[in-house]
Amino acid sequence: MDKTFRLNRRGFLASTAAMGAGLMLAPGLAQAAEPKQGGTFRLGIGDFSPTDTMDVTSNDTKFYNIAQLCARNCLIEIAPDGSLIPELAESWGSDDTAKVWTFKLRSGVTFHSGKTLDAQDVVFTLGRHLEKGTTSGIKPFLEDVETFEAAGPLEVKITLKNANVDFPAILATPNAVIVADGNRDPKDGNGTGPYILENWQPGVSASFKKNPNYWKEGRAHFDAVELIGIADPSARTSALIGGKIDAYNQVDLKTVKLLKAAPTVNILSVSSKAHYCFPMMMDMDPFTNQAVVDAMRYGINRQDMVDRILNGYGTVGNDQPINASYRYFNADLPQREYDPEKAKSLLKKAGMDHLAVTLNVSEVPFSGATDAAVLYKEHAKAAGIDIDVKRVPDDSYWDKIWTHVPLCATRWSGRLTEDIMIGGVYTTSAANAGWNETAMKDPQLDELVIKGRSELNEDKRRQMYYDMQEIIRDRGSNNIFAFANFTDATTKKVATPEKLGNDRELDSMRAPERWWFA
Repeated sequence: MDKTFRLNRRGFLASTAAMGAGLMLAPGLAQAAEPKQGGTFRLGIGDFSPTDTMDVTSNDTKFYNIAQLCARNCLIEIAPDGSLIPELAESWGSDDTAKVWTFKLRSGVTFHSGKTLDAQDVVFTLGRHLEKGTTSGIKPFLEDVETFEAAGPLEVKITLKNANVDFPAILATPNAVIVADGNRDPKDGNGTGPYILENWQPGVSASFKKNPNYWKEGRAHFDAVELIGIADPSARTSALIGGKIDAYNQVDLKTVKLLKAAPTVNILSVSSKAHYCFPMMMDMDPFTNQAVVDAMRYGINRQDMVDRILNGYGTVGNDQPINASYRYFNADLPQREYDPEKAKSLLKKAGMDHLAVTLNVSEVPFSGATDAAVLYKEHAKAAGIDIDVKRVPDDSYWDKIWTHVPLCATRWSGRLTEDIMIGGVYTTSAANAGWNETAMKDPQLDELVIKGRSELNEDKRRQMYYDMQEIIRDRGSNNIFAFANFTDATTKKVATPEKLGNDRELDSMRAPERWWFA
């Protein structure tokens, strides 16, 4: 057992236990001013689907994530500084093997229905992610669970098949919100969260009223919250300036400087782990050939993308999902540069003089996705690659395009840990769960992911994650061309904490709970 790991983990347990009984505001949630109560917060969201539901095992759109965090809570919360703090679990810890984890629940928390939270609610909810046919975003991680057990009325014991040092982080994602025992209704928003669901129209809107019995002090300042799906970035901007919404995500970075100059608008931009991608499906032609994949990746000018599509609000990517915001970022990997001649030689290696491909795109994955595709088309011409940019409907993008066509556009917000990002998207398990957007299946990567979770020696663990990044970069097929800041917009009547969360956009998806009207 590594001594540093033991001390850190036990010290953390002590601190979380001390915080448990009287959690007021998360560390880093210093207020810009005393929060005021009242008003209806109208939030425009650019990423949604007509198949969004309140089922905890379903979609992973921004609309779904925010709706879940309006109505429900996780066991653990990600604070604005990136640390894990108590939410429904007031403390947690593992044995010395990091295989058996115990979570002690907060007492006296009630669901909107009036039911009191207990351990069986947690056991039922987490177990649902492993049911046959679910497409849960955390299924690849929970598949390593041997048993969920209610060890007492307010105590949950989770036994893993393999050690996982970062297991609690999985239970801090919006996919891991807790529902009442037996709740399988996809339209039922019953939860312990800050707002009560009143109306649900998938792909259109959702409305909530304040939970008068919310257990967290210093949170949930609005009387009501409305979530509105608006795919077009210009329409989101017009709605904000026209007073029809109070805030929105996925600001069009081409126009952010003009928007910033508007007298009624605030721009909120924080560095992040979010990345923009053109994933290629390795089980679909022509991307079954690694040389063709790499030709596509040498045929894009990443810096030009950052300058012209992100307007400087980001950094270049290197075809793997881990950047300097993560603790195990491999800075030694050579940066893949724009090299049309290299791309041509790779096509020749694949037996081609020319390549023609279709890039399916809409504005749903990220604002400016269509322009990025057109710019990519310009870059690729010099490499002998002809990209046909096909604009497809916004409302069915995730259901009919993503993972269903050889080439499309996507955006990932990043994840709290390297394991959640890599294990949830690039492994065979992720492919089987429907989340691997390149169909990458690499036995060495799969093995490293499992070993990385259980390795207690810091140096060995770091090297494992370095190796994973290299494998994805060199043997994968995602064209990760840029990492982008989270950039949201609000009217100036919206007030926020001084420090915003950057695990995901909109204050880590918790804007309705953390923000207020000035």
